[in-house]
Amino acid sequence: MIVDEKRGAIECILFVAGEPVEIDALKNALSLTQVEIQAILDDMDRQYRSEARGILLSVTDTTVQLVSNRKYAYIIEQMLQPPKEKSFSQSLLETLSVIAYKQPVTRSEIEAVRGVRCDYSVSRLEELGFIKETGRKDTVGRPVQFSTTDKFLREFGINSISQLPELKLPNEDE
Repeated sequence: MIVDEKRGAIECILFVAGEPVEIDALKNALSLTQVEIQAILDDMDRQYRSEARGILLSVTDTTVQLVSNRKYAYIIEQMLQPPKEKSFSQSLLETLSVIAYKQPVTRSEIEAVRGVRCDYSVSRLEELGFIKETGRKDTVGRPVQFSTTDKFLREFGINSISQLPELKLPNEDE
């Protein structure tokens, strides 16, 4: 299979899947090395962006997905007039921020940072698919630890947690 066919096969798989696909699964299905799959994905991403296409690649550390180009969101909104999504509450954003910066993190660790209970916020963020259980802490009671998901990365337009803005706390020494 030549490179153009592999690129076409990847595009087809991503289109049909409609959701994030594991990069390792693509690599295995097409008998590619990590270097080859990364080169093809980088090339596809560059091509989509340079041609101002209606679709783009959303690549995280472990998954890739075809997504609509936000540049054209206003046209889609005019045409489809989707119902307005409810925005995140302050408590959900605060809880999500703590999880994103301190992951993996337990409920009690989140509550220690926020100073309030977070049961509802954690449950809601899990329902929305922005966080997931990622294990248990090796301490008394073995509390559940939470981390962000690929959906979190996609929704906030980043590819990796390392792209989060630097956190500067008010009491940090200069």
